[in-house]
Amino acid sequence: VQLQASGGGLVQTGGSLRLSCAASGFTLDYGSITWFRQAPGKEREAVSFIRTRSGTFYAESVKGRFTISRDNAKNTVYLQMNSLKPEDTAVYYCAATRRNLIVSSWRIRENYDYWGQGTQVTVSS
Repeated sequence: VQLQASGGGLVQTGGSLRLSCAASGFTLDYGSITWFRQAPGKEREAVSFIRTRSGTFYAESVKGRFTISRDNAKNTVYLQMNSLKPEDTAVYYCAATRRNLIVSSWRIRENYDYWGQGTQVTVSS
């Protein structure tokens, strides 16, 4: 199984980026996929979650600005990031598991079996 994260870059405050997480050896419409991020000197934190059953979930810090979605035909999960802020600067990782995680457990890194390599997002002020 491989997850390939891409789409990061340098953007000004208020700008937008769309991250992609393409999977091979794993069907993304079954299971749970989450975007995490890690800023320098900080813990890796869960940003947004999508699972087989209905529901998308977001960290409070990104709610209303980020949107997670899935294209089953392309086996890819996206994270549309709008109204970006300097505090969104981090390396973003996608993570997946074949299990359909319950809502209370999506933020726990140990619940994920597969990780992408990370893509850098830098938001300048």
